[in-house]
Amino acid sequence: SRMNRVNNRKLLVGMDLHKKTTATDSDILKFNQLKSRKKQLRFAKSPIHDWGLFAQERIDANDMVIEYVGEVIRQKVADHREKAYERCGIGSSYLFRVDDDTVIDATKKGSVARFINHCCSPNCSAKIITVDKQKKIVIYANRDIELGEEITYDYKFPIEADKIPCLCGSKYCKGT
Repeated sequence: SRMNRVNNRKLLVGMDLHKKTTATDSDILKFNQLKSRKKQLRFAKSPIHDWGLFAQERIDANDMVIEYVGEVIRQKVADHREKAYERCGIGSSYLFRVDDDTVIDATKKGSVARFINHCCSPNCSAKIITVDKQKKIVIYANRDIELGEEITYDYKFPIEADKIPCLCGSKYCKGT
C-alpha cells in the first residue's frame, strides 16, 4: 500500500527532535557547499535492485552526498498519487515522508537520489534539515565511500505482515 511505501522512506530516528530544531550552522554550510560543488554520481544497473546510484569519486565520511529532490506535496495528494501510480503500473514508489503532512514525490520530477537503494548496513543516511524555513532531505555519508561503490541508505522498513522483501545482500540483512 501507499502508506507502507511512504513509511519505507520515513525517517523514524530523529523526526520528533527535528520538528523542534533547525539545521546547524555546519549543516547549512555543508548544504551550500553541496549546491556549489555537487558530488560526482551516476545511476546504473544495481546488483541490489534494478537501478542504483554509484560514486564516481571518493566521498569522505560525514559529507553531504546529494539532496533528495521532488515535488513537495501534502499527505492527501500523496494518497491520491499512490493510487494513480498503481493504476498506471508504476512499480516503484519515490514518495519520501518529510513530516506528518509533507511528502516529497520524486516519481516524475526528481533528482537521481531517487535511485538510491535500501541496505541494512548502509554507507549513507538520510537527514531532514531546515534551510531558509524549507525542509530538505539530504543524504549524508556514514563512512568513507570509495569510487564505484553503490550509494545506499536504510529505508527503515516497518515490521509488518506484508513485508517488502529486502534484496540488499548485506551480511547484516534484516530480511524485511
